[in-house]
Amino acid sequence: MRAIVVRKFGDPVELAEMPVPEPGAQAVKVQLDAAGVNPFDLKMAKGILEGKLPHDFPAILGVDGAGSVAAVGPEVTKFAVGDRVVGKFLVPPAGHGSFAEYSVLPQDATLVAIPESITNLAAAALPTAGVTAQDLVDAAQIRPGQTVLIVGATGGVGSFLVQLANIAGAHVIATARGDTADRMTRLGAAETVDYSQAPVADSVRFTNPGGVDVLFDLVSPPEALAPLTELVREGGAVYSIVFSADEAALRERGLRGGNFESKGRAPELARLLTRVAAGDVVVPIDATVPLEEAPAVLGAAGARGKTVLAI
Repeated sequence: MRAIVVRKFGDPVELAEMPVPEPGAQAVKVQLDAAGVNPFDLKMAKGILEGKLPHDFPAILGVDGAGSVAAVGPEVTKFAVGDRVVGKFLVPPAGHGSFAEYSVLPQDATLVAIPESITNLAAAALPTAGVTAQDLVDAAQIRPGQTVLIVGATGGVGSFLVQLANIAGAHVIATARGDTADRMTRLGAAETVDYSQAPVADSVRFTNPGGVDVLFDLVSPPEALAPLTELVREGGAVYSIVFSADEAALRERGLRGGNFESKGRAPELARLLTRVAAGDVVVPIDATVPLEEAPAVLGAAGARGKTVLAI
């Protein structure tokens, strides 16, 4: 089967022929139709999980994937051949990911059925970015009328986060260059801030002199995040998904949150799929490219909306 692999950490990402996997006990084989691309995929190729998880090489990349169950192993009770499913294809040993024609997952992994109204392409964009956004909104406990600033709003996580914060009743301020401001508005942003024209903190203070209640920062390094936290009112919350927050400094100022890593699994993914099926959340796919073009798009993942590989 065709797959996107690295031979060892730091090697070039390449298209290769790999053996078709077969499911063991309590596992399912998925024939993949689509795979979502995330910034994490390139980090994994460079070795971000080295020493944290065992790996098999050549390592097949890809966490998010959607397709149909092609075979089930003994003792499988949750899925049947032909079921359309979506999930996170990162389980130990790593290296058997979703950037391939087939992959095998334990039935108890993050794997759920896809509602009839959602395409496999749309479903494949959800597991990492969508669930991370949903987990952030849950953690912040946003209340109607609060003001929420989202830095890095145009990427995969941000595009979902704008929608979910708006659904929660927040006044959403999204950072976006001028050419993407309209898209942010359509997704639910009440204000957009063009970070290429003026410092974000200055722009937000001008329109919101009283500050904001919640800051979600999806992209900033520590030195850029620190001044933005000054916008947050006492009792508010700051979340960084790139581990840039000085948590001790936040506590000293009476702020909640800190560095955030999504723990969402099957129940959270199923809840998000229900929202998409109901039309409450749209899946902002920016580009769909064939599997063989994965090496060229990994570095650009998350720039705007979601990139999905068509397998």
